[in-house]
Amino acid sequence: MSLIESVGPQALPELKSQVEKILATAKQQGASACEVAVSVQQGLSTSVRQGEVETVEFNRDQGFSITVYHGQQKGSASTTATGDAAIQETVAAALAIAKYASPDEFSGLADKQLMAQEFPDLDLWHPWDLSPTQAIDLALECEAAAFATDSRISNADGTSVNSDVGCTVYGNSHGLIAGHAGTRHSVSCVMIAESDGQMQRDYWYDYARRADLLTDAATIGRLAAERTVSRLGARSVPTCDVPVLFAAELAGGLFGSLLGAIAGGSQYRNSSFLVGALGQTLFPEWLTLDERPLLKGGLSSSAFDGDGLATYAKSFIENGVLSNYMLSTYSGRKLGMPSTANAGGARNLFVTHGDADQAALLKQMGRGLLVTELMGQGLNMVTGDYSRGASGYWVENGEIQFPVDEVTIAGNMRDMFKQIVAIGNDLDRRGSVCTGSVLIERMKVAGS
Repeated sequence: MSLIESVGPQALPELKSQVEKILATAKQQGASACEVAVSVQQGLSTSVRQGEVETVEFNRDQGFSITVYHGQQKGSASTTATGDAAIQETVAAALAIAKYASPDEFSGLADKQLMAQEFPDLDLWHPWDLSPTQAIDLALECEAAAFATDSRISNADGTSVNSDVGCTVYGNSHGLIAGHAGTRHSVSCVMIAESDGQMQRDYWYDYARRADLLTDAATIGRLAAERTVSRLGARSVPTCDVPVLFAAELAGGLFGSLLGAIAGGSQYRNSSFLVGALGQTLFPEWLTLDERPLLKGGLSSSAFDGDGLATYAKSFIENGVLSNYMLSTYSGRKLGMPSTANAGGARNLFVTHGDADQAALLKQMGRGLLVTELMGQGLNMVTGDYSRGASGYWVENGEIQFPVDEVTIAGNMRDMFKQIVAIGNDLDRRGSVCTGSVLIERMKVAGS
């Protein structure tokens, strides 16, 4: 059996059998309920730099996360071992923790009738028959294309090719035991350019479940080089209030901040700038943010969430209005609301977009800042105040004039959401949020 086969769909029956055994062990040891999550991952990772191979790594990781309930007392423990003795010890450890834990009226498994019943083929398994030699050759091809793009490319900061496969199985005392196998592949390139005593660094990458959908290696290298060279001569700008256009590869982070603010944990802890905002208009009425967890081939598709509940399509923002929080079973109970089957997060989010590409959005913006890189973690989740270091390009008359660095962009997330005036059709599909470039009417740009 090959390494790929050992963690592919063929491995699911054995993993499910192990989960079944753990559930039985927990019951024998006195647990009133139990849930188990098993993950097995392995992959090939190669990297090159300056035409030389830096790393070739095979990795294989596995883990069993076991949660037991003693009434409404909860205990969790984990192990990487699969032997009977290790499982017995881990279950016993979880039970010992549970017996010392304070009772929590909101803890426990989700209702049995809410468990996932159907498990469609979501087209997640696309292994890449890639040898280490082939991976190295692809990485070298990518880097060579970058160096050939422009003579100002002076150095490389790492080019990598990765291929990962894995299995996930979840089971609980209600009798649910379900799992899926999936693949993820990527090519990335980071380059350094130098001119007139200034050095700049930038990158490009692609990421997909299917290797045949990856952008070819030479193109990734060329794009990395072009982005890097375009940043040469960067300078600051005077402090001003102007429109800001977030490039598509960054724009998903804006909606990621929204998800953090509407997550059940943030809501019941009162640690969000959107506490109690359900039903409020947060965005322009043309904007919708919806989740598609059963999307075939989606990067985060799954028929069940981390509580075993059946996932389903839903909107979080509908016509600008916050239509759902993002709730697990526990956070839903704390808030007196049903779970939205989002234990473990949201899956495959899509944002409304228009017909304009990024160049058209620059024309619409007229004068302002195109942001292509952000630094720091400058969001106060309680107040919504946002302030991050940024670099990108200054725009006048709808055209890029020069690269910009050493500036800070600031605003409040509520204002930023309401002031979204357009979203481009240049969709970035490589992350959990699929969106185009986002144009915000006005933000503070603090520079020289």
